[in-house]
Amino acid sequence: MYTIISGTNRNDSNTLKVAQHYQQLLKKKGIDAKLLSLQDLNVLERNKELTKIESEELMPAQKFIFVTPEYNGSFPGVLKALFDISDVKKTWWGKKALLTGVSTGRAGNLRGMEDLTGILHFMKVVVHPNKLPISVVDKLMDEKGGLIDAATLAAIKSQLNEFIEF
Repeated sequence: MYTIISGTNRNDSNTLKVAQHYQQLLKKKGIDAKLLSLQDLNVLERNKELTKIESEELMPAQKFIFVTPEYNGSFPGVLKALFDISDVKKTWWGKKALLTGVSTGRAGNLRGMEDLTGILHFMKVVVHPNKLPISVVDKLMDEKGGLIDAATLAAIKSQLNEFIEF
């Protein structure tokens, strides 16, 4: 099972739109992937909602796709808080991850993906080496939030095909 995590809690984020694109691509390949948005999720305490998400979407997953925006040169604290509040051994250990960074700037969250890689390695998650930085993401979308840039679409498809085989 795959779980795609949109790594921000901001409303109407480009991150969620990119994560939804990954979900659509997997669906076209016959792979049912859950999509977890951190929007409106309380990750400051273990509660019923969190334990339900953990048991239904995180623990069963063998592969994770993280789509993370750049926040202050790294990734959002809400994602780190999710890791910190979860049962690390049951939820993350021995699984695989694919990383995609998004930003409206020119680096595509390269530093954030490196920070995230270090944390995932500490939690014994194997990270696929093809990390995709998507820069100026707001310029690569149409007015409805769909990705339209041919080179970006090709890079995502290639990255995803590699991860399926990983």
